Amino acid sequence: MRNFFLFFLFSFFFSIFSCNNDFLPKPKAYLSLEYPKKHYENLALQRPYFFEVPKNTVIIDESNNWLKIQYPKLKASIDITYKSVNNNLHELLSDAEKLVFKHAVKAEQIIPKDFVNKEKRVFGSFYEITGNAASNLQFHATDSTHHFIKGSLYFYARPNYDSILPAVDYIKKDVLKLMETLEWKK
Repeated sequence: MRNFFLFFLFSFFFSIFSCNNDFLPKPKAYLSLEYPKKHYENLALQRPYFFEVPKNTVIIDESNNWLKIQYPKLKASIDITYKSVNNNLHELLSDAEKLVFKHAVKAEQIIPKDFVNKEKRVFGSFYEITGNAASNLQFHATDSTHHFIKGSLYFYARPNYDSILPAVDYIKKDVLKLMETLEWKK
């Protein structure tokens, strides 16, 4: 009888004190990703253009003055295409924008930003594409008379925007640096 009474008393106090509405939510967990510090160097390849590229990348020379800037550790690349302007600037700009807006089906948002550097005669646009699109960053630049380049960021994996967002932010700074340092050769 005494054991029953102790059991009942213990159960009673346990149920009273354990039913507390105060609780602490668990903090959000973030990946601890470490990226290399930014160091840039001039593009060493002979092209009708030049700009600064990150030292931690691999530059792949392709035909027609095209190139690929690879990020081996991030499994990503920036693919850059070049075309001469021969009274077809409107067509080149239209094609570049069509490529951007092809991603509208999967994109949550497309954020355009214009880029103008009158001193270096660099005029262009930078597009940030949020969501599970195949390319999250795209840009194009021209001098409006002779040169036109277009670039797109691609990851070698199925797009999952939440997972690749830190890498996109890291590479975004490199694309902006590329556009800021872009110059045309005469």
